[in-house]
Formats: sequence, structure tokens, C-alpha cells
Amino acid sequence: MFNIVAIPAFQDNYIWAIHNGVHATVVDPGEASSVLAFLDAHGLQLDAILCTHRHADHIGGIAELCAVYNVPVYGRCHPGNPYVSHRLTEGSHLTLTTLDLTFDILEIPGHVEDHIAYLAPDMLFCGDTLFGAGCGRNFEGTMVQLHRSLQRLASLPDTTRVYCAHEYTAANIRFALACEPGNRKLIQRELAVQKLRAANLPTLPSTIALEKATNPFLRATQPEIIQTLQQRGLSDTGELSVFTALRRWKNNFVST
Repeated sequence: MFNIVAIPAFQDNYIWAIHNGVHATVVDPGEASSVLAFLDAHGLQLDAILCTHRHADHIGGIAELCAVYNVPVYGRCHPGNPYVSHRLTEGSHLTLTTLDLTFDILEIPGHVEDHIAYLAPDMLFCGDTLFGAGCGRNFEGTMVQLHRSLQRLASLPDTTRVYCAHEYTAANIRFALACEPGNRKLIQRELAVQKLRAANLPTLPSTIALEKATNPFLRATQPEIIQTLQQRGLSDTGELSVFTALRRWKNNFVST
């Protein structure tokens, strides 16, 4: 058995630690100090580092961690991430022996080209592609790729727990409500998130079921969302056009 713990970093990052009380693996360690403090406080041995993509707030702590713990670093090879020692690609399988845990690797481009996800039964580490009630910006590649990546994640079992890398849920819900104000499950989620944040607790993990019910980027075929965008001037109501309009609106969205 193992536990999964969110280690807060920077303003809103989560570095996920998977541990069994003795051995630990961390996902996307953007800084080393918080990870080292967590390992020391719990008497844990770091065995591996997993990278979802190359952005600095996800890999910035790797060099310092590897200077303390000589561990393998798993991820998609890219010139912008020189720390990867063990290359992963679509269809790879990664077994963490000390945790008795095996991940399937999914390539999910659209945020950046080297983005991957780590999938185990009822468990998904998806970095910056899928967020609580939102999704990552399209920095590289195309909207088609980002949409396909999100649809792929949406097709996972409803019970899959979603461990994304930022505490963006409350802000994302404000945008989601502007898109779909009549969504009762979304209104319920907003209240639940407010309670969690008031108690300084993470809003994550989410689940695929919850995201499908409340995340506008997984709901581009919903009539209310389409109507909202039509009121903003959208004429093409095809799913990709709706998705693209949502992402572009979110890029400049300011809640009132």
C-alpha cells in the first residue's frame, strides 16, 4: 500500500509524492527544498523522479535532488529537459518496484509537445494538460492536439483520480460558471472547493467523472456552453470550434 501526498511549491504548484512509509517517488519537482523537507520529516528514501513535461516549475528541483539522491529521472526526452535519464514514450510501461506500482505512459501533447501522463488503475498524473475544472494553455502544437489529448483523458474510467500539478480549481470554476451557469453539479463543486480552500486543503485529486460533469473543456457539446459562446459571436458550433473558442476566451478571462 502507498499514500499520495501533495507537497505545495511556489504559489500554486503541487509536487506529488507517492510513498509507502519507506520509499518515495515524486512527480514534477519544480523545487528541491520542499521535497527534501518532506522526505526528511517522514523519514523517506527517494527512489525515482517522474516528469510530465519540461517547464521550469516542474523540473527546476531535479538537479539538486539528484545531487542528494542518485535516482533515475523518467520522462519524455526533449532538449529543454536535460535531466531525463530514462526515456518514456507512448505505450511505455514504468514499474516502480519498491512501491509495487506500474504506470502506462500516454503522450498528451497540446500544452507542450513533450507532455506525457502517468496512468495506473484509478490514478492519473497529468501535469498541466488537465486541471480541476480547466485545462492548460496551448503553448505548442495545435488546438486539435490539445482537444484530442483531453478527450483521451476523458475516456478513462470515471473513478480515475486526477492528480494535476496546480491549485487552479477555484479560478477555473469561475470561468466554468461563466460558460455554463445552469450546471448544478458545477455550482455544488464551487461550494465544495470554497470549503476546502477555506481550510487550506487541496481541491485535488479530482476524478474523471467530476471533470466530465463540470469542466467546460470536456463539455464542448453541451447546449448551454454553445449558447453562451454564440452570444459572444461564435458561428461555427462544431466541437473543435467550440473548444477553441473556450480556450481563447479563458486566456483573457477576468472574473467579476
